[in-house]
Formats: sequence, structure tokens, C-alpha cells
Amino acid sequence: MNILNLENKTRSIVKTLGNFSVLEYRSDVSVSSYNAATEYFMKEMGVRRRQVVVNMDGSNTAVLQAGAMQWTAGNIKLTTDVKGVGDFMGKMFKGAVTKESAVKPKYSGNGLLVLEPTYKYIILKDVSQWQSGLVVEDGMFLACDGTVKHSISARKNLSSAVLGGEGIFNLSLGGTGVVALESNVPEDELIEIELENDELRIDGDMAVCWSNSLSFTVEKATKSFIGSAASGEGFVNVYRGTGRVLMAPVTSSASLVKATNSVSAKG
Repeated sequence: MNILNLENKTRSIVKTLGNFSVLEYRSDVSVSSYNAATEYFMKEMGVRRRQVVVNMDGSNTAVLQAGAMQWTAGNIKLTTDVKGVGDFMGKMFKGAVTKESAVKPKYSGNGLLVLEPTYKYIILKDVSQWQSGLVVEDGMFLACDGTVKHSISARKNLSSAVLGGEGIFNLSLGGTGVVALESNVPEDELIEIELENDELRIDGDMAVCWSNSLSFTVEKATKSFIGSAASGEGFVNVYRGTGRVLMAPVTSSASLVKATNSVSAKG
């Protein structure tokens, strides 16, 4: 099979890790008179469409967020990897608490697997480079190798997590293989912090992913509620131990995230 014009003067592969590649559109020329002005200014601001392309060579499998597949070419087969009622209920629970799709489709075979386009930035990471694995922020998982193991990581102090408005559980990824994450911030702007038996406090959900070896809690900014209120800081995310944290330099506002998702859905 020959696939022509996947890359051209308007789009090209900008990053490859393992069998995963990122196809980025430098400009979007599929426009009409109604959205040409919007597309022009999006291009000028670097807001670009991106897609994950997975090379399926027969020896690898790929697990996707439900609904993420756009098209496949070749002998590509789809399974759900559900082993029974008990396994299905367990996956439903994981999906409910981590805000990810409950059952993630698994693809295998020979050919090409292309995911739906997104206007978010795509980050590729080798899970094995994170030793004990990595934990990702809610809603960021897009795809991974079938060799990557999925589990749930819980906050150490559940009551503070609820009071602080944070989720209680996150998706934890371990084993070996590549994972593709969707981020509101480009990878070259992320701040990487290496902790060695140390502590990191972040006001807001600015962390993109962190080592599973770290203890993650949600705590008051000061020891008392009155002190926290007086300081103007309520609850902060605290990471303790030895490991790494990838952090965005700024917190994306809810309106920005909503607008990005809206544009992506229309694409």
C-alpha cells in the first residue's frame, strides 16, 4: 500500500517516538469565506491542527481514548480488551473517577492508524523513562502502546482533595511504551522539576504529569483555615519525595480550555 500526500507543504511530521508520530498542520487551507479570517489569525498565533499517526508493524498494539480514531489503512483490527463482566465494571469505575473513557479500544495489525485532529499540543513520552511510572492530569490521555499498564492513583488525603475542588483519582501509567498526551501548553514551554527527597507546592492544576513515586496531596496553604484565607491562598497541590514533575508555566483559564475544545470538536 502506498499513502501519498500525507505530508506536503502545509503539514509534516514534527516529532516521532517509537511507533508514534505527530503530524502538524502549518496552515489550514481547507477554509471557506465564513471562517477564512479566523483561520488566518489562528495561523499567525501558532494555533495549529495536530494528529497522532501510529505505525502498526504487526508486533505492536495501540490503545486509544474512545472515539479518537479517524482512519486506518491496512489490516488493522479492533478489540475492546474487556475480559468479562467484572473487568468491565472495573474499567467503568476507573473511567468514572479519572474522567477517561471507561473502555479504551485496542488496535493491532499491519498498516497505519491516524487519530482525530486536535488543536491542543501533543506530548509524546516514554513511560519506561519514568522508573515507577507517571501519573497524568485528568483528561490528558490520548493514546499509548498496548504494553503500557493502566491503574488508578489516589490522593493521600482525600478530604482535602474534595475541599480543594480537586479530583481524588488520576490515571497512572506504568510498564514500557510510548504515551501521547493532549496539553494546552507546548512541550518546550513546560517546566521540568526534579525532586530528590524534596517538596513542590503548586497553586492550581498546572502539573501535566508527575512520577508515580511522588506522594501527591492537596493541603491548605497554611496550617489553619484562617491563615489560608488571610493569605489569599486556599489549597495547594503538594508533591513530596523523589521524582519528576512536568508543570505548565501558567494556568489555562476555563474559558480558554472550553474554546479550544469547541474549535477541536468542529474540526
